[in-house]
Amino acid sequence: MKNIIITLTGPMAAGKNAAGEILQKAGCVVTDADELAHVALENVKEKVFSAFGHDAKNMNLSLQNPDGSVNRRNLSKIVFSSPENLEIQESLVHPEVNKLMQAFLLENKDKPRVLNATVAYKVPVIYKSTCIIYVTAPFLIRLYRVIRRDRLPLKNIIKRFSAQKNLYSKYQKINVDIYKVQNFTNKKALEKKILRILKRYEN
Repeated sequence: MKNIIITLTGPMAAGKNAAGEILQKAGCVVTDADELAHVALENVKEKVFSAFGHDAKNMNLSLQNPDGSVNRRNLSKIVFSSPENLEIQESLVHPEVNKLMQAFLLENKDKPRVLNATVAYKVPVIYKSTCIIYVTAPFLIRLYRVIRRDRLPLKNIIKRFSAQKNLYSKYQKINVDIYKVQNFTNKKALEKKILRILKRYEN
């Protein structure tokens, strides 16, 4: 099992991070794409400032924190103001995320590795996957989890859910084994399902 590469993904509040903890406990090395994206953003911040400086000025927003880091809250207001801006931001950040993921895989090449990423289909490293574990759960359960966990306004939650409605179909296009794992009861039940998948790759 040591050489397998698992892409762990799924929609918001499905239990992807819980699955990541289970995989880590089982001996896998896990990296979180959200954390890598923050590093990637800082690595390309000068390009980001240049690309969105005009928009920031027009919207009376500062893209830079006092310590020189990117003000992600203000950047998100600009990026999500138009599909074009989102596309520009992804064109700057995703190649850097892909580079960081490649480095993670190389640094841990003698261990089973897990890429925990919602939109991994947008970076080329996805094609190195041995398999994809897609964790999901019914809409109402996910909605309850987000309300309890994040306390976001309902309209914001629905907007995020809507943006991910065709997520599974994106991964079906990748030519590797894909396992759709339903997570609607408890972590123990999820663990059994995850470990059953791992067992297939023991040899």
